[in-house]
Amino acid sequence: MGRGPSIEGRKNATDAKRGKIFTKIIREIGVAARAGGGDVANNPRLRTAVDKGLAANMTKDVIERAIRKATGELEGVEYEEIRYEGYAPGGVAIIVDCLTDNRVRTVAEVRHAFGKCGGNMGAEGSVAFMFRKLGVLSFDAGADEDAVTEAAIEAGAEDVVVYAQEGAIDVLTPPDAFLAVKEAMQAAGVAPDHAEVTLRSGNDIAVDGDVAVQVVKLLDMLEDLDDVQAVYSNADLGQAAQA
Repeated sequence: MGRGPSIEGRKNATDAKRGKIFTKIIREIGVAARAGGGDVANNPRLRTAVDKGLAANMTKDVIERAIRKATGELEGVEYEEIRYEGYAPGGVAIIVDCLTDNRVRTVAEVRHAFGKCGGNMGAEGSVAFMFRKLGVLSFDAGADEDAVTEAAIEAGAEDVVVYAQEGAIDVLTPPDAFLAVKEAMQAAGVAPDHAEVTLRSGNDIAVDGDVAVQVVKLLDMLEDLDDVQAVYSNADLGQAAQA
């Protein structure tokens, strides 16, 4: 009988994954601070990135250092924001948001992932029109639907989506209202389990079988790239990802 990974091996893998998450958040904090200043109170994008860092158990010292590097108080690397678009097998649309200090390296790595998994990169704007930017406050199964809905309406949310089968709830907001709605709901004692500003498609494409396997492989490869901050798709994988 084969043995599973050792405790040390699992710990190393977890540490590596945690390190990647920290790297991505630090880059986002840096770009947000450079673009809008280092004052969290007056920079909503920075506030969102800092909240993400704190939720990932990043220390305040690490966050403060990232801000100081971005604002020139400490020496640091400047990152450029780049978005790539393309298609996975089955006609699934994909958007890849990157922060990089080397555009040539990043585009080569993204193109390689698309090609290896049977997809292809597209021109700027080729799939972006299928997606909408919005704030999403997610509540896991077991949340009080009435309490969440009431708090969301009071906070000025745009919509509340209840997933009856899973028991989960999403509160949707315009991007510029995300922080205000989140803080109002927290103040009302209804804090989301997860909250982010993201891209969502209004028309998902169902895929299964070998196509779904290739789509999942491509999404995983892209998300694992150091320069990639976020990957969005309109794939409806159903139970395929579990297979």
